[in-house]
Amino acid sequence: MKPNTSKSNKSTSGQIRIISGQYRGRKLPVKDVQGLRPTTDRVKETVFNWLMNDVRDTVVLDCFAGSGGLGFEALSRYASSVTFIEKDKIAAQQIQSNILTLKNPNANLVHGDALQFIATNNRLFNLVFIDPPFRQGLAQPLCDLLVERNALAQDALIYLEVENELSDFKAPVNWSLKKEKTAGQVSYRLYQNGLVNN
Repeated sequence: MKPNTSKSNKSTSGQIRIISGQYRGRKLPVKDVQGLRPTTDRVKETVFNWLMNDVRDTVVLDCFAGSGGLGFEALSRYASSVTFIEKDKIAAQQIQSNILTLKNPNANLVHGDALQFIATNNRLFNLVFIDPPFRQGLAQPLCDLLVERNALAQDALIYLEVENELSDFKAPVNWSLKKEKTAGQVSYRLYQNGLVNN
C-alpha cells in the first residue's frame, strides 16, 4: 500500500471514533493514505457485537492495521495487549501518535509487513483482525501462514474483511465460520480456530 505523494498526506483527513469501553466516544485522527479504508462505524459495531464477550483479557493482533480502528476498539474494551502491524510509514506514524495520545502501555506498533511478522513471530494470539488492502491477494497467504506458524491460540477468533468479489478464498480447514455479513463492496466474517496448537 503506497502512500500518496501529495501534501494531503501531511494533514489529517479524518477521524475514527471509538464506540465503547474505556475510551468510548474518543476520536482519533487518521491520515490521508492511498488505499486506507477505515472500517465503518456500522461494520465495527456489528463486529464488536459479535465479539462482545471475547475481547477482554485477550492478546490481539491487528494485521494491516491502517487507521488502527479495530485494534483501538479492542484496546478500549480491555484487551490485555494489542499489536498493530502497518507497512505504510505515514499510517504507522499516525497509529503510534494515537497510542501515545491514549497512554495505554498495552499497545504496540510494528512498522512492517504482516506476513514477515507472522513468519518470525513466536506469540499466540486469541483474536486476530485481518483487513488487507483490496485486490492484492493478501488474505489467503496471511491466513494460511497463521496456521502454518501456529500463531493462533486454541479457540482463537479471526475477523476477516475482504472485497465482496473475492470468490476463491478458502479458510483453513480447522477454522469454522461463526458469522458472516456483507455491506456494500465489503464481505466480513468471523472464524474460530478449532484445533489445539502443539
